[in-house]
Amino acid sequence: MDMNVKKIDEPRQEAKEVLYASRVKIQPQNISGMFRQLKWATLSVLLALYYGLPWLRWDRGPGVPDQAILADMTGRRLFIFNIEIWPQEIYYLTGLLIIGAIGLFLVTALAGRVWCGFACPQTIWTDLFMLVERWVEGDRNKRMKMDDAPFSLAKLWKRILKHSIWMLIALATGGAWIWYFVDAPTITVDILTGQASSTVYGFIALFTGTTYILAGLAREQVCTYMCPWPRFQGAMFDEDSLIVTYEEWRGEPRGKAKGKELGNLGDCVDCNLCVNVCPTGIDIRQGQQMQCIGCALCIDACNSIMDKLGREPNLIAYDSIANMNARAEGRPAKTRLIRPRIIIYSAMLVMIMAAMVYGLATRANLEINLQRDRSPLFVTLSDGGIRNGYTLKILNMEQRDRVFKLRTGDLPDAMITVIGFEKDGATSVNLPVRADKVGTFRVFVQAPADSLDAEANEMEFVLTDLETGEDADQHTFFYGPKK
Repeated sequence: MDMNVKKIDEPRQEAKEVLYASRVKIQPQNISGMFRQLKWATLSVLLALYYGLPWLRWDRGPGVPDQAILADMTGRRLFIFNIEIWPQEIYYLTGLLIIGAIGLFLVTALAGRVWCGFACPQTIWTDLFMLVERWVEGDRNKRMKMDDAPFSLAKLWKRILKHSIWMLIALATGGAWIWYFVDAPTITVDILTGQASSTVYGFIALFTGTTYILAGLAREQVCTYMCPWPRFQGAMFDEDSLIVTYEEWRGEPRGKAKGKELGNLGDCVDCNLCVNVCPTGIDIRQGQQMQCIGCALCIDACNSIMDKLGREPNLIAYDSIANMNARAEGRPAKTRLIRPRIIIYSAMLVMIMAAMVYGLATRANLEINLQRDRSPLFVTLSDGGIRNGYTLKILNMEQRDRVFKLRTGDLPDAMITVIGFEKDGATSVNLPVRADKVGTFRVFVQAPADSLDAEANEMEFVLTDLETGEDADQHTFFYGPKK
């Protein structure tokens, strides 16, 4: 019986050993070239925008935040320069997300994972952290030797210095994120003087920790295991998408032979520099892989070797599968940017953007919310009249104080009473609403019982802007006893 158990368990143990593998630390080698310079330029611009945008000012008038981009959680509004989004207009934010998604589909169909390799926040901060690592510990070979070296004070000092700088960058990242939700100059002073709330310090600690872990410790594991984009990016590609490719027809068979043997080999000398510079540690010569983020550093690496050997560049290149196959067969290559999926993505992008622009250009500057009392539906007064109660909210979406005249329509002989403004009842009442605020009013409407035609009578509230004369109405019902 014991022997049978052992035979059953042995394959399971072998399967565990085969399926599990510890992480192999990747130490990318520094490389210079066109794409590396482009990545540094992109990093500089995006970091400047991230840290600088909250400090831009935009005058919106008295009593309104003057920060150009601000998600005002207290005032429950989103400010983007001269655009102001209220909570009930969350569909505009949804539209921005849809535009971002379709834009990502379009860019991916055109140029592969260019977003991942150049503009993704994970890539930006990982590049920044690796730059610090090279400054402190040296390039690839020195870092690998340090990893294998025994403990020493010099090793300890460099590790402490590196992680300290990483933590400062992460802290600056977490602090800057807070600027987008609270006035940047004010909250910065409060943070530095210890006067900020525990919530602010808690979020700074959260964003600091996630930046330090993701960009400093996890690195390529975020792209490989955490990010969902690599799992379905292939659906955006076709044979004409420009992606990082290895021209196998030209590079194989690879080798380092010289003299007569050189004519039997391809251009690839198997130096492995393309592998050494890869931030995810893949070998692009093995074809397209999920881990490839399209950073194109392998192109810079290979071109540097081709230049030294006096051979044609772009053995590894930003190219399409169609072009690579055409060159392998001796046919002329042709880049096709306009394709059905590109047209579809572009058309969707233009339509959604046009709809959002039209919506923003034509949206009303006034919104009315009306809630009728349901318990009781109506009250019979001592003089026989019928009274209904309503809660009226007027959203003034302009940067000026406004006064509205409230009256009723479709209900003859109706009188309006507004708590705090009209006690005895009148045919109309003037209601002031502050700039960029919501005015809440308790309204009672009274009508003679004999003027009601049914149990539920159609009625509307009409608001007139006393300065511009513009009208806005809200339909409702006035209830009375059964006829």
